Amino acid sequence: MYVKLCGLRTGADVAVAVEAGADAVGFVFTESARQVDLDTARRLVREVPPHVLAVGVFRGVGAAEVRHLAEASGIGAAQLHGDYPREAFDQVGASGVRLVRAVALKPDTDVRVGAYGEDLLLLDSPVAGSGERWDLSTLDRARPEGQWLLAGGLGVGNVAEAVTLARPWGVDVSSGIESGRGVKDHGLMREFVAAARSAAPRSAED
Repeated sequence: MYVKLCGLRTGADVAVAVEAGADAVGFVFTESARQVDLDTARRLVREVPPHVLAVGVFRGVGAAEVRHLAEASGIGAAQLHGDYPREAFDQVGASGVRLVRAVALKPDTDVRVGAYGEDLLLLDSPVAGSGERWDLSTLDRARPEGQWLLAGGLGVGNVAEAVTLARPWGVDVSSGIESGRGVKDHGLMREFVAAARSAAPRSAED
């Protein structure tokens, strides 16, 4: 089970995420309670070991600016959240970073992993970062295959159930590991990784 802990803002957040066994950590570049500036992002990315993927999260930011920030910060992947066209993925991907396509599941959502040239697909709540759960039963008619992450309203108390219902390749969490908006709870970070992994242990193929 691939686990991404998102919205990290401090060196201590990064250290705990790595210690807990997270596969990826996310830094938010978009206006948010979890937003980090370029200098902070650059410093935090340097603290992420090579085996953990450093992801920059972007929403409503033009592709040219995403590419600039990706190159300047040193992130390993860019997560384009929302209605980005295929051309935006092509432009950002030309910088050499991995790509994450993050969308809400709607009737017309293309749930094929790689449909926009992305490496990972993330299905989130319609209100990203809100901590709101969404109806996982809609996956019954449009379930992705391959490397896709489930997000939206996950926390220590429900991630095991969500993994059982949705059967994702991985999970992503932000508000569900916070003591206050934008403030990570290091105990919850550790507990979340453990809960996700206990629900669906990683196979040798993963």
